[in-house]
Amino acid sequence: MKDFHGKPGIAVVTGGTGGLGTAICRTLAERGSAVAFTYRSDHEAAKRLAAELDATAEPLDLTDAQQTKAYLDHVVERFGTIHTLVHAAGPLVPQQHLSTVDPADFGRHLAAEAAAFFNLVRPALPALRASKGSIVAVTTAATRRYPVRDGLSAGPKGAVEATARALAAEEGRFGVRVNCVGPGMLTDGMAADLVANGDLDDRALDAALRAIPLRTFGNAQDIAEAVCFLASDRAGFISGQKLDVDGGYGV
Repeated sequence: MKDFHGKPGIAVVTGGTGGLGTAICRTLAERGSAVAFTYRSDHEAAKRLAAELDATAEPLDLTDAQQTKAYLDHVVERFGTIHTLVHAAGPLVPQQHLSTVDPADFGRHLAAEAAAFFNLVRPALPALRASKGSIVAVTTAATRRYPVRDGLSAGPKGAVEATARALAAEEGRFGVRVNCVGPGMLTDGMAADLVANGDLDDRALDAALRAIPLRTFGNAQDIAEAVCFLASDRAGFISGQKLDVDGGYGV
C-alpha cells in the first residue's frame, strides 16, 4: 500500500518519539511519504527513529508559537510543501478527579493541548492550502464516553476537537481536510506510562476491559492505521469527523 507515493512535499508529525507518534511516522514512511517529526526531549529516541526512516527530527516546544512557526517555515523552505500534518504530541496526563485539579494545572494542559494544536496548524495553512493537504489530530475516545478521572485529558482534547471541526468548516473551500482520531485504551503509548506509574492499577484495567465490547485493548498500530487512512486520498471526501479507535467503548 503506497498511499503517499509520489505526493510532493512531506508529512509532519508532532510527538514522533511517543508510542503513537513513532507508529504513525513508521506507517507514513512505509506507505511512501517523506517524514519530518518533532519531539520534546528524547534526543536518543529521535536520533534512532530519524536514522531508521531517513526522516528529519527537530526538538520543538509547541506552546511557543514563534518557535513553532519558524519550524514550519523551515520545513516548507526545505521540502517545498506539506501534504499531511499529524498532531500526536501531548503531555502525560495524570488520572484524577477534576475537583482535585488546580486551576493552574488545567490551564497548563489547555496550553499543551489546544493552544499547541493551534500554534501548529495556523502557520501550516498556506502550505496545506497549496497542496490541498490533510490535518489529523490524535485526541481521545474519552470525549465521547467519559471515564471517571480522565477530565484533565478529555477537557483540553475536547477543545482540540472543536478547533479541528472549525478548521474543517473554514478550510474546506481550499481543499484542506481536518479530522481527528480518538484512541481508546491501548497497551502502549500514554496508557502504558499510566500503568507504569501506578495511575492505572489492575482494578482499573479490569474495569476498562469490561467496558470494551471487543474485550481487548488496542495498540499504537491501530491508531497509526486510522491516522494514515484519514490522511490519505482514500478518505478524500471525509472532513470534520472523529474516528474513535476504542474497541466499541463509545457504543
